[in-house]
Amino acid sequence: MVDLSTQYLGLELSGPLVPSSSPLTRTAESCRSLEDAGAAAVVMPSLFEEEILESENIAARFLHEQETGFGEADSFLPVPDNYRDALDEYLENLTAIKTSLDIPVIASLNGVSGDGWVSYGKKLEQAGADALELNVYYVAADISESAAMVEERYIKVLSELRRHVQIPVTMKLSPQFSSVGCFVRSLEVAGAGGVSLFNRFYQPDIDLETREVAPVLSLSTPYEALLRIHWLAILYGRVQLSLAATGGFHDARESLKAIMAGADIIHLCSVLLHDGPQAISRIRDDMTRWMEENEYDSLQQLKGCVSQQHAIDPAAFTRTNYVKLLDSFRTPAGVRR
Repeated sequence: MVDLSTQYLGLELSGPLVPSSSPLTRTAESCRSLEDAGAAAVVMPSLFEEEILESENIAARFLHEQETGFGEADSFLPVPDNYRDALDEYLENLTAIKTSLDIPVIASLNGVSGDGWVSYGKKLEQAGADALELNVYYVAADISESAAMVEERYIKVLSELRRHVQIPVTMKLSPQFSSVGCFVRSLEVAGAGGVSLFNRFYQPDIDLETREVAPVLSLSTPYEALLRIHWLAILYGRVQLSLAATGGFHDARESLKAIMAGADIIHLCSVLLHDGPQAISRIRDDMTRWMEENEYDSLQQLKGCVSQQHAIDPAAFTRTNYVKLLDSFRTPAGVRR
C-alpha cells in the first residue's frame, strides 16, 4: 500500500490533494463531498475586507442613520437581532465547515488595511481555522513604488499578523516578483509557515465595441503548472517552510511532477469546477498506480527527487537550458527561413 501522507504547515495530511479557494469550498455540504472524494484539507474562499466594509456601510446607512420622522424616537433605532454582516456569515460558515469535517480547514483572508489583516485574522483563528492563507492580491500599478516597497508590504502584513495569531500562516504569492527565492526566504524569516506558488492574476479584456474594460474569468490549463514546478524545484531544500503548488494541476502527471520538484501539497481548483469532486479520486488513484508501478512506497520517498539540488542536470532549471531550447528549434519541412 502506497503511503500518500504528507505534512503541510505542521498539519498531518492523509494525502497531497487540497482543494483551493473556490465556490466548491464555500459550504459544509460541498466540503463534505470533497472530503469523501479524498481531499486532505480544504481552503475556504477568501474573506474580503472590502465586502466587510461595504456591509458595515450598508448597516450604518439603513440601521444607524435612518430617520423616523419623530425627533423623540430617533435615538431608539434598534438593530434587528438576526442581522448578520459579511464577517458574521463567514465566521459562522467557517465554524459549520470545521464541525462537519475531519480534515483541516484553512481560512483565506484578503485584506486591504493593516488593522484589517490583524483583526480579521484573529477572528478566523477564534472561529476554529487550522491555518490561515494570506491572499495578498496586490497589483503594483503605482509606477513610483519600487520592488522593495512592494515586498515590504507583504512582509509587514505577515509580521504584524504573526504577532497576534498562533495558527500557521501561509502566503499565496504572485510569480511577478523580481527575485522569488530571496523573497520567499525573507517571508520565512518573518514567520511564514509556507508559501503557495502561484496566484493567478485575472487579466481584464477590452471590448472593441463598447471600449469598456471587462473582467474575464478563464480556467487554468496544465501548461501553467510548469512555472510552478520550476520554482518549486529551485526552492526545495533551500527553505524550510511548506511548499504548495497551485495553478494548472488537472491530473496525476502534473501533480507527480510537482511532488518530485518538492511540493508538499497540490492545490486543485479549475479541474474541480470542470469535473466535480470526483476528480480528486481520479487523480489520487492515478498517482497511487504510477507510484506502485515505479516502486515508490511513499510520497516522502518521491518528494524533491527532481528538485534542482537532486536533478541529474541542475542547469536545466537555469538560463543554460534556455539557450539549449532555442538552439533545438527546427523549421518545419516546406517552410522557408
